[in-house]
Amino acid sequence: MDSLGQALKNVLRKVARASHVDEKLVKEVVRDLQRALLQADVLVEMALELSRTVERRALAEKPSAGMSGREHVIRIIYEELVAILGQPGDFKLGPQRVLLVGLYGNGKTTTAAKLGKWFQRKGLRVGLIQADTHRPAAYDQLKQLSEQLGAPFYGDRKERDALKVARAGLKALADQDVLIVDSSGRHALEKDLIQEIKALSKLVRPDEKVLILDASTGQQAGPQAKAFHEAVGVTAVVITKLDGTAKGGGALGAVAETGASIAFIGVGEKIEDLEKFEPPRYISRLLGMGDLETLLERAQEALDQESMEETARKLLSGRFTLKEMYEQMEALSKMGPLSKIFSMLPGVPAALTEEQLEETQDRLRRFRFIMDSMTEEEQENPKLLKSSRILRIAQGSGTDPKEVKELVKYYNTSRKAIRGLAGNRKMRRQLMKQLQAGGFDLGRLGG
Repeated sequence: MDSLGQALKNVLRKVARASHVDEKLVKEVVRDLQRALLQADVLVEMALELSRTVERRALAEKPSAGMSGREHVIRIIYEELVAILGQPGDFKLGPQRVLLVGLYGNGKTTTAAKLGKWFQRKGLRVGLIQADTHRPAAYDQLKQLSEQLGAPFYGDRKERDALKVARAGLKALADQDVLIVDSSGRHALEKDLIQEIKALSKLVRPDEKVLILDASTGQQAGPQAKAFHEAVGVTAVVITKLDGTAKGGGALGAVAETGASIAFIGVGEKIEDLEKFEPPRYISRLLGMGDLETLLERAQEALDQESMEETARKLLSGRFTLKEMYEQMEALSKMGPLSKIFSMLPGVPAALTEEQLEETQDRLRRFRFIMDSMTEEEQENPKLLKSSRILRIAQGSGTDPKEVKELVKYYNTSRKAIRGLAGNRKMRRQLMKQLQAGGFDLGRLGG
């Protein structure tokens, strides 16, 4: 979706840079918006309807009090893009059965593990059942993924009857809170596939029937969605591979064929790379406006409550050694690649290229290698880092002494910033209030 995001940002940039808003500008912007949507494979009817609505509202509605004409048009574009995606799907948190359906190559088996990870984060016990008896590698793939999760797995490599496997799996893993059943796919919609998933749905009696769609499917996603929905009554959709160069519009538009909502989006290859789909957040990120809510949620998942409170206390005291910096780098690495983290910060994606972000990530990783070669005394007291120690640390970490000196410089800059934070009385009071209330909340630190 990168190309769509860039095209939409260009549309907003044209509005923001305009000296004034008139009918000519609105029509130009609407044409650009329409072109961006069609190039992203959004259904023609949907693209036309959205652009017509944006034009009508931009010309007929008056800006709210205190809002400029440019801000008014940008807000309308944002609101209509959010509206086209509909309401987000919502999985209940409790014991349930989930059946995954979709064609080969859409990421169905990987999504089974990703959903399992999501439920585990919510404190639920998850069991994975491999009922795909047509693809030989499906058994091994889900078994390996379940081992990564530490979740019980059931499958039968030799059994060719999907119903027998599912029935045995439901019995074997009956003590788990959530059972996720991965069904067979095909390279195309075929009668035997539809019959099989109908029978499987009847046997499993799933609470959620989830259609997995690849973002690159294009406008073929519509017929796929319709066929699966008619077979089992799809209740939610997961769109995979939205992190790549896929157009994505066809898959997003196909959701209308099911009447269901997008529940999750796949944004990477790792088990953790599954995001709860929230249209306002997604469009905000796509337009370069950031997504601080998701960023804060990731931070809270990466850091436990006790760790967050301890970090805040150290910041308040002005204490910041290399040991604390190492801990912060580790926490940052748990939140995912910098490119994803920075995409959630308003304005940053436009300021930094992908290459610059990768270079920064690599530098931080090397900094951690360097700190691993330090003694605890050196981490606690960086002033000890003189030439002889720097040479030893460089040799131990397989780096150059210049990189060790660069780390020291980076640390000194960070320490000054931390001291400035500790000296900010307003921030100190706010942090203390949060800690005393026993509900340390990163989301309220910016006020």
